[in-house]
Amino acid sequence: MTGKAPKESFTIMNELVLPNDTNTLNNLMGGRLLHWMDIAAAISAQKHCNRVVVTASVDNVSFHHPIKLGDVITIEAKVTRAFTTSVEVRMDVYAENIPQGTRHKSNEAYYTFVALDKDGGKVNVPPLLPVTEDEIELYDGALRRRQLRLILGGKMKPDDATELKALFFAAQKK
Repeated sequence: MTGKAPKESFTIMNELVLPNDTNTLNNLMGGRLLHWMDIAAAISAQKHCNRVVVTASVDNVSFHHPIKLGDVITIEAKVTRAFTTSVEVRMDVYAENIPQGTRHKSNEAYYTFVALDKDGGKVNVPPLLPVTEDEIELYDGALRRRQLRLILGGKMKPDDATELKALFFAAQKK
């Protein structure tokens, strides 16, 4: 199976925050943003896998700034690592007030997707071939993030998380 560079899965999605997307304070509802992020991440994962994908997990999503009615949301998504049948996708979310000429980063998050065949069974995905320094750093960190997800999901024992343990032991030596 031929590997792919992260730029091949890069996806940009834009949305305009309309009244139906907001709460009583005219701020974007978190659930609506999570929905948009899931779509952008799924497109990115499908570009990498050339398969239908399903969401397996969503990491912590924190709101750094409120997103207001009328803002334009830009979601940038790309695959950061491919495992056997799954991929991790990183997203950066920006909110832009076009009339004011302001843009700020609102969120970042990681989603995990599993690739499926036509019968709904898991299927192997192409390897990811990081190129830039940033892509290599995200790629290397993905294994630790994956181990943390598996521990929190009850699918891995903390003692088996070798990458995470190495990170903590290295911090203790300093």
